[in-house]
Amino acid sequence: MLIHVCRAKIHRARVTEANLNYEGSISIGPELLEASGIQPFERVQVVNVNNGARFETYVIEGKRTGEVCLNGPAARQGQVDDLVIIIAYGMMDQEEARSFKPKMLHVDQDNRPRT
Repeated sequence: MLIHVCRAKIHRARVTEANLNYEGSISIGPELLEASGIQPFERVQVVNVNNGARFETYVIEGKRTGEVCLNGPAARQGQVDDLVIIIAYGMMDQEEARSFKPKMLHVDQDNRPRT
């Protein structure tokens, strides 16, 4: 049996923009995608720490360092400066899941990866 397992997470990123008039998704800066292992067009769950909203969308590679932009309907789920947790899941069998270690990326107030 396959189960869904958290494979990557960007923890407490700050929303830098909300663009209601975009077709939909979340734009994430390229350095955050690379550091987290999250891929463009991958489905992610976004959890808003400030208001409790939880939603799923897909990722678009942003253009700016530190960018975290809620696009389209997702823009109704948060506002600039809200903190969000972005979670990517993978499917694996239970045996693989026991030893799997997800990539947990913590960022600072400017969405730069903490070392």
